[in-house]
This record gives sequence, C-alpha cells and structure tokens, in this order.
Amino acid sequence: MKVTLPTPNRTLGFTDALGLVGLLGLLVARYIPVARIIPFWGCALRETTGWPCLGCGLTRVADRVAHLNIAGAWDVNPLGTVAALFFALMVVVTVLHLVFAMPVPQVELSPREWHRVRIAAAILVAINYAWVIVKTKFPYLLT
Repeated sequence: MKVTLPTPNRTLGFTDALGLVGLLGLLVARYIPVARIIPFWGCALRETTGWPCLGCGLTRVADRVAHLNIAGAWDVNPLGTVAALFFALMVVVTVLHLVFAMPVPQVELSPREWHRVRIAAAILVAINYAWVIVKTKFPYLLT
C-alpha cells in the first residue's frame, strides 16, 4: 500500500464526488419521504416472494442515519449503515478539502491488495445478506 499526501488544493476529485453524492443522498433521506410519495417504491423481490434482496432496508438505513438513529439503522442493515456513515464522513472530508484546502491522502493498492479487498467485500456482503434474511424471515432466532 502506498499513501501520498498531495499539496493543499481545492481541486475536485473522487473523494469530493463521494462527499457531494453523500450530502445529496442524506439531505433527500432527511427531508423527503421517498418511500411514501413514490407509489411503486419498495422491494419487488420481497413483495412477490417474501424474501429480501441484497439492498433491502437501504432506504430505511438512509432515513435513520439522516435522523441520527444509528442503532435503528444498524438493526435494519449493518453494511448499509457502514456505507451511509462512510458517505457522511466523505461529506466532512469534502467540506474540509474544498473550504480549507485540506489535502486528501491518496491511497494506491497493489493488485494483490485489491484482490484481498474484493474477497473481503464479497464475504462482508454475504454475511450482511445472511443477517438481513435472518432478521426478516426468522426473527425469532435473534431473541
């Protein structure tokens, strides 16, 4: 892994894009009740089969994180909560970068490290999906 710290700048980059998307998403989740105003909003897989999809609960996670209910968000979808908190962190980093010219560290991973990251991500998604399935289909197992 190689970490470099560029000179202070206010140039838009990938981190800033994540921060702006995170800001927009959290503001929408905070102030617009998307699930109530869009009639077809919901999980089609869950509505037809009763089984949750990989992304089930992400709207509720965004809403709860935007309202600072982290425990409630974690209960719905743990990995989604981590992602929402990551986007919130990117909002803070973007503000610091664009307003105060804070340098954003650049991380470069080797192909072997990227391979390990992909494997870890796949394992985390599988564990999270198992949690969502147990939580929605077999909640009595968690008591």
